[in-house]
Amino acid sequence: MNMKMIRALLVLLGVAMTAALAVAQNQIIAEANKQSEMSAPSSPDKSFQERRPRYRLQAGDVFDISFELNPEFNQTVTVQPDGFITLRGIGDVAVKGETVPELTETLRQDYSKILNAPLISVVLKDFEKPYFIADGQVGHPGKYDLRGDVTLTEAIAMSGGFLESAKHSQVLLFRKASQGWYSAQIFNVKKMEKKGDLKEDPTLQAGDMLFVPKNRYSKLKPFIPGSSMGAFVPLQP
Repeated sequence: MNMKMIRALLVLLGVAMTAALAVAQNQIIAEANKQSEMSAPSSPDKSFQERRPRYRLQAGDVFDISFELNPEFNQTVTVQPDGFITLRGIGDVAVKGETVPELTETLRQDYSKILNAPLISVVLKDFEKPYFIADGQVGHPGKYDLRGDVTLTEAIAMSGGFLESAKHSQVLLFRKASQGWYSAQIFNVKKMEKKGDLKEDPTLQAGDMLFVPKNRYSKLKPFIPGSSMGAFVPLQP
C-alpha cells in the first residue's frame, strides 16, 4: 500500500469519525432538551386561573410600600372608604379594585414623576379574608372563611347541612357580577347527590352566597292538621 492510498484512507476515516461524533452530539443535545422539557414546570391551567382570580383591594386594606433605592419613601398605607390612599410626596391616588401587580404599576408610574426608575414592592398586611355566606334552610347560617377550593355541596356541609325544611332541588348561588349587581344560578343538589355525580358541583368564589329555600311541605305544615286530628301524607321536597 503506497502513501497515497494510506492518506486517502486516513481522510476517509477522519470524515467518518467526525460524522459519528456529530450524530452522538446531536443525540446528547436532543436528550438534554427532552429532560429539560419534562422537568420544566407546566403553565397553570387557564380554567384554574379563572376560578382563582387575584385579590382586589377593598376599603380598609392595609399594605406596606417599600422602595429599594429610596427607603425614605417607605410607608404603610390604608385604603380609605372612598377607595383612595395618601402617598408620601405624591398625594391621593385611587387604588380600590386593583390587584397587587396593578397597584405596584400604579405606584411606579406615579413615583416616576419625582424619582428615577423607582423599584417598588408591595406587601399586604391586613385585608379582607376570602369568605362565603350560607343562608336559608341550613343548620348554621352565617359567614364562613373560604380556604382553598370549596364546592357548593362542601359549603352546605360546612354550614351544618340541610334542614328537614330545605328544598334540595333549588339551591341558589349568588355571585358578584359587577358593582352592586349579582348573578344567580339554581342547582339541583338533590339530583347530584342521588346520582352520585358532582361534575356540576360549582367551586365557590370569594363573596359568594348560597341560599337554600324552604320546601313545599315546610310551607304548608302550619296549615296541616296534627296526627291527633287525622292522618296525612307528607309532600315531597
